[in-house]
Amino acid sequence: MRIVVTGAQGQLGRDLQQILQGQQLTLLDLPAFDLTHRDCGRQIAEAAPDVVIHAGAHTDVDGAERDPGLAMAINADGTERVARAAAQVGARLICISTDYVFDGRGTRPYVETDQTNPVSAYGASKCAGEERALACCENSLVVRTAWLYGVQGKNFVKTMLQLAADRPSLRVVADQQGCPTFAEDLARMIGQLATHPVRGILHVTNEGHCSWHEFATEIMRQSGLDVSVEPITTADMPRPARRPAYSVLSVERLHHLGFRMPSWQDALQRFLLALPARSSVASRG
Repeated sequence: MRIVVTGAQGQLGRDLQQILQGQQLTLLDLPAFDLTHRDCGRQIAEAAPDVVIHAGAHTDVDGAERDPGLAMAINADGTERVARAAAQVGARLICISTDYVFDGRGTRPYVETDQTNPVSAYGASKCAGEERALACCENSLVVRTAWLYGVQGKNFVKTMLQLAADRPSLRVVADQQGCPTFAEDLARMIGQLATHPVRGILHVTNEGHCSWHEFATEIMRQSGLDVSVEPITTADMPRPARRPAYSVLSVERLHHLGFRMPSWQDALQRFLLALPARSSVASRG
């Protein structure tokens, strides 16, 4: 199967490369592939793929708040270019999106049909990207995920471990709820969905949910680090972009399709075992 992966050098893209290594892959990323360039779709069309996995994105949430135009150019306009190219060659499109398309005022896990209402420029740009993907490519699947972390790239788990190496205690927000998701698990599921007929929107996260504080506490526990984690509020740590207070995604539709992801606690354990730098950090515990 011929598969194009955009954002191939990113956190998810690197895991997709591993999961899909038996396929004929075309790997696209900066600088050669730029979603802001009007002709970027040509590189996709020339590969004549069966499937396009669009993982390329502007993912700096606070940076998007400072430059919303750039976020929209990449996450909305760029996604439209990718979707049109996929449609042109009759490829299936899997477009990666986010829980930040919701405003976070809900009290139960969001389902795919819930009304979107992003509260940040990043969320707005990803929401627009979803709409354009579905409108421009008939055979599209938008995969919404959340709180992604992986062995490659920067993420919350690595940040907590780095901070724990130098500090006796950490202060972590306790009034935001979401679904931590291991990039390797997401990549494996996307590999299965590549040949599945499901279309529209699908939520894919590890099972269960927690607050950032609970997540950090579990990171310390599983790492064997004697570091206390103090709960704070979002107001205690103001940032340029608003985050949804409750962005838990329901994975019931995924279950109905016959798929199930591991729990977030199990995923974290496997991540820590796979993390090359873990031994030097954990030696402090």
